[in-house]
Amino acid sequence: MLNTNNTKIVNVEPILKLDHIKKYFPVQKSLLDQIFAGHIDYVRAVDDVSISVKKGEAFGLAGESGSGKTTIGRLAIGLETLSDGKVIFNGQDLSLLSKEELRKLRSKMQVIFQDPMASLNPRMTLGNSVMQGLIIHYPEKADQHRDMVASLFEKVGLTPANFYFNKYPHQISGGQRQRVVIARALITRPELVLADEPVAMADVSVRSLLLDLMVQLKNEFNLTYLFITHDLATAKYICDRIGILYLGKLAEVAPVKEVYQHPLHPYTKALLAAVPVPNPRERRTEVMPEGEIPNPINPPSGCRFHPRCPIARPDCAEIEPPLEELAPGHFVACRYAKA
Repeated sequence: MLNTNNTKIVNVEPILKLDHIKKYFPVQKSLLDQIFAGHIDYVRAVDDVSISVKKGEAFGLAGESGSGKTTIGRLAIGLETLSDGKVIFNGQDLSLLSKEELRKLRSKMQVIFQDPMASLNPRMTLGNSVMQGLIIHYPEKADQHRDMVASLFEKVGLTPANFYFNKYPHQISGGQRQRVVIARALITRPELVLADEPVAMADVSVRSLLLDLMVQLKNEFNLTYLFITHDLATAKYICDRIGILYLGKLAEVAPVKEVYQHPLHPYTKALLAAVPVPNPRERRTEVMPEGEIPNPINPPSGCRFHPRCPIARPDCAEIEPPLEELAPGHFVACRYAKA
């Protein structure tokens, strides 16, 4: 399988910078509950995260459900408003842009959604669905729209293109629908693509084909991926670097090979231990963390992983560990991790 892990990205300006971003969602309560409570509770979906993504890089965000991956992705491309912090895309602070300026910038930031059946209009043909981006951002090229869609259909493996152009989502397979979603994301020639669990809904038999396609398109169109996944086995085939999220905070950031070969944070080690091994005779010996991810409304004090951590010490409940560089390019938020 092709992968981008050997790509050397050095001395390249970051295309995306997330600077201490936060996103708190107010908890919906009845008026009576709010009066008696005397305060508003918030879900701390993202709580002080900083990431820098270089142009041409595939940066992964991994973690359990509820860790804040998708919220960070939506914040990165302006689909959610920040509670605090900054999102800088190509040198522009998204929070300072007007609605019209942000709309014009949308052609450079696109999304590959997880569920193609939910993201494609069932009453619109595949060709027209993909063409919408051209109609919105490039109306002056109306006479070229159909040819541009057909050309991209060929590139994503939907051949012959004319056959698929007038089909509806329910008339093709799941893998083909995901190719349509990829084509729709690339039709405006974006620079940054948010890939939110892009192969999670596909059959296992076609996942590797879709990952190969994404790598091929990344190289051909010089794309930058923000790749969201809960599956570290998938991330290693496409990501150059990866950030491990836990309860809205970064636990570890490193090149993907470093994460696999030398994981330092206990949570990262637990995620890797949970990756299935294709050998029924091999037994897991690693100690898995107990319990589930805590409530993001009232997260644990100190290190948020300490209630489940196998190496936790008493002071872990009191002191929140900063994200520190323990090895070149390898950042870890754990006071007792060793490089």
